[in-house]
Amino acid sequence: MNICQRTRTGAVLLAVAGLSFGSLSAQAAMDPYIEQALIQVCKSSASNSMIEFSTTLREYRINEQRVFPRLVCNGESLHQFAMSHGADRTAKKIGRFLPGKVTISDMAMIPEEEKLYVSFR
Repeated sequence: MNICQRTRTGAVLLAVAGLSFGSLSAQAAMDPYIEQALIQVCKSSASNSMIEFSTTLREYRINEQRVFPRLVCNGESLHQFAMSHGADRTAKKIGRFLPGKVTISDMAMIPEEEKLYVSFR
């Protein structure tokens, strides 16, 4: 193999590699069935009908723990989307699956004059 053939072979390999990377981004598109399922979850969450919402979740076999914290409907989290559409009942169910926030503070470092307020249910 002379230098010209090696260069041509290298250029062909680079072109094939470039095409394969281009096709990877095209394959990253969401499966239409999954996209339709998630759209239906968003729509049913905005309906405030627990029967419709539960039926949609069962029909598409949605795992609430995995999907609810990650699903974004029209730029809003699923919980916020339901709340913005006045769907308080479905939002309450969705809220159970959202991650909580934990903060740790050193009680000895809090000044004595600062009051500590606690609320619970």
